[in-house]
Order: sequence, then C-alpha cells, then structure tokens
Amino acid sequence: MMRLPKFDYRTPREIVEAVKIMAGSGPEGQFVAGGTDLYPNMKRRQQTPKTVISVMRVPELNQISGDGKSGIRIGASVTLTDIVEHPLINRDYPVVAHAARTISTPILRNMGTIGGNLLLDTRCNYYDQNYEWRKGINFCLKKDGDVCWVAPGSSKCWAVQSSDLVPVMVAIGAKFRLASTLGERMVDAAGFYNDDGIDYLHKRPDELLVDIHLPPLNGWRASYQKLRRRGAFDFPVLGVAAYVQTDHSGSVKDAKLVLGGIAPSPVDVTEASEALIGHPLDTSHIAAAAEAAYVKARPLDNTDFVMNWRKQMTREYTLRALQDLR
Repeated sequence: MMRLPKFDYRTPREIVEAVKIMAGSGPEGQFVAGGTDLYPNMKRRQQTPKTVISVMRVPELNQISGDGKSGIRIGASVTLTDIVEHPLINRDYPVVAHAARTISTPILRNMGTIGGNLLLDTRCNYYDQNYEWRKGINFCLKKDGDVCWVAPGSSKCWAVQSSDLVPVMVAIGAKFRLASTLGERMVDAAGFYNDDGIDYLHKRPDELLVDIHLPPLNGWRASYQKLRRRGAFDFPVLGVAAYVQTDHSGSVKDAKLVLGGIAPSPVDVTEASEALIGHPLDTSHIAAAAEAAYVKARPLDNTDFVMNWRKQMTREYTLRALQDLR
C-alpha cells in the first residue's frame, strides 16, 4: 500500500492568508484544492511538500459570476461537477462543460477542480509509476534521474500535457489571474504553458491561481473532441479543441485549432486556422484544416496507443470537432 508522506496541512480562509503561508513555506510548500493529482503524486514520491496549503475554504475561489455577454469568471476551486452542472456555463460556454464532463469519473469530478485540471502535472509512462518501479529503471529526467526514456538522447523532458480543459482555454482565449505576496497578474492561457515536461508552466511556485476569465461570446463557437481507450476515467491521448467565429456571410473570420495530449504543452496548429479563415466552414476547408492538423501532430510514445495511430486519429478528431461547429 502506498502511503502519503508526513506533511503540515494548512487551511487558510482568504487569498492573502494563503499566499503568506506559501511565502513562509518556501520551496517546500504546495497549494492543493481537490488533491486528485497532488496526493497520488505524493504517494508515489514524485512530489513531497512539507507544507500543503488547502485553498478549498477560500470563498473567492469557489464562485462563478458573469455571463456570455460580459464574460464569465470561474474561481479556481470550483469543482468539475459544478462546471458540468452549472446552467450558465452550459448555456453560454457548452464547450467548457463538455470538456469537464469528459474528465475522469463522477466521484473524482466531485473532488477535482477546474484550477487543478489547468495546473495538471505532465504525465508519462516512465514517470507515473510507484517509487520502486521508477528506481528499477534508475528513475527519469523528470524526477530523480538524468535520462528521458522517451528520447534518451534529448536533454528535454517529454512528459505530456494531459489536461482536457487546457486546449479549450487556449483555443477560446481565456485568461488566468494569479496572486502572490508580490501582487496579482493576469496571463493569457496561450502563453501560460511551456513546452517542457518539467518546467511546464509559466508560473512561480509561490503564485496561486485565483480564477479563470472566459471571454464574451461575440458570436464565436467552440468544440472539443477527446481520444482515450475507455469512455470514462482515462486521460486524453489526443484532445482537439476547435474555435471559430464567422461573419454575417458565413465565412470564417477567426479560427483556432489546438491539440492536447501529444506534447508537453498544447499545440496551436496555425496552419489549420489559416485553412479556415476567409472561407466558408464547408467540407473542403474543414478537410484542409484536418490535414494541416495531421501534418503538425507529433504524438509521443509515452502514453496509451501506438503513436502513429494517434497521429492518424488527429485528422479524424479534427474533422469531428469542426463538423460539430457547422
């Protein structure tokens, strides 16, 4: 049986209190919300914070406000179940509710939070194992070792970004608000993720993700498609988020296509967007965008399924995502 290591557990009631505790804890502190990612990692000794700071009792982090006309603010500790069931999100931002619904199981969605999914640790077949298993291969570059077993000749960690909500947030242009003892800052989702399996967030350890800001609708639509072995529980081994905005004539005036589950960060396929912008969202242009996504996709051999087949599925799942928006 894998057990949690010993740690000090703190439960602040305000953002100011939470960031002060983190500042005092230094590199041995860690924020936690639902804990569905952190606690298993701690049991496997992938992360071993001495102080765990729960933010689930901070009221500001548990609120949803706004609407599709002005934009919605979602507190980082709002559970995935609340995202799935919230009438305003289902009405104005159904892509967010749909993507959240594909995450894990109902029981874990009751615990897991939107912020936790957006900050999800990168995953890899060589990393997400117990301590003894990892010790048997002399560990890996991401934790305790000096070799990336996905690409032994590389100095970079290739653990994969496996969040379902990340590609959606990048595609629709969401923004994140972060707080620390140094103040607050707002960052674009598109610039928040780094293409490195170890240093995968443009976020300081002392910063707390406070809330997520979804942009006003202004006529745009978005869709998300997920590839996984089972219809529930599994992480994505390919996620496709598509965003389009059309003009009065039906031509696409703005578009974005983002791939998840195939690299250390979400992949923005600009070639797919270029294949759509200025054209009607018809069969031929959808096919051109799907082909561009297929060419750009470079799935890694450190998740479920054969990587070449996952690459082929990029074309099919892009077709599905864009056909949803017709």
